Amino acid sequence: MSIDFARARENMVEQQIRPWDVLDVRVLDTLARMPREAFVAESLRGLAYADTALPLGHGETMLKPVLEGRILQALLPTATESVLEIGTGSGFLTACLASLARDVVSLELHADLAGPARTQLAAQSISNATVITADALTYRTGRRFSAVCVTGAVAEIPAHFLDWLQPGGRMFVVRGRSPAMEAVLVRVDGGGNAVNAPRIQSLFETDLPYLVGTAPVPTFEF
Repeated sequence: MSIDFARARENMVEQQIRPWDVLDVRVLDTLARMPREAFVAESLRGLAYADTALPLGHGETMLKPVLEGRILQALLPTATESVLEIGTGSGFLTACLASLARDVVSLELHADLAGPARTQLAAQSISNATVITADALTYRTGRRFSAVCVTGAVAEIPAHFLDWLQPGGRMFVVRGRSPAMEAVLVRVDGGGNAVNAPRIQSLFETDLPYLVGTAPVPTFEF
């Protein structure tokens, strides 16, 4: 039986994303247009619009649609802004960010995920997103971005992640210990050494797989 993906996409927006207070018109339009099924493995395509995370390999997942919607609304990049994404995964969120922003640089640790993501971005004629195979914990660049999107959890926010932000920039990240994690929006103000005094806004509770190398150090009780 064939799936009506256009109808599934519409239902996803109206029945999953809107009820979770994702109401920005640009975000909703992007999610209503972007073919999520194109970024899903053939064997999982029937679940492309389900309210569930989908496995990608290496312990990574394609985030739930509602979480992708909340991320996009929290960052809300404009057509004049640049975005750095940590964790390309399937490339779907990359595509959505690129539809809203001027350009996106996305880091993916695993080459066998980065390659298919590039292919799908090209298939959707998205030319303003660049996928780089790199470890975010060792990646360094002199470039600064308007927004940073971290798609995996961290026990603590690595200090150099803030170095990627322009003055006045913001970062979406999930921090804490599973299963009680907190999604936050971190802002750095303009002027002076702003990154030393970030402002942190709590958004919602969730639970995500950790970025490789950022899980809490196990503690032993005697």
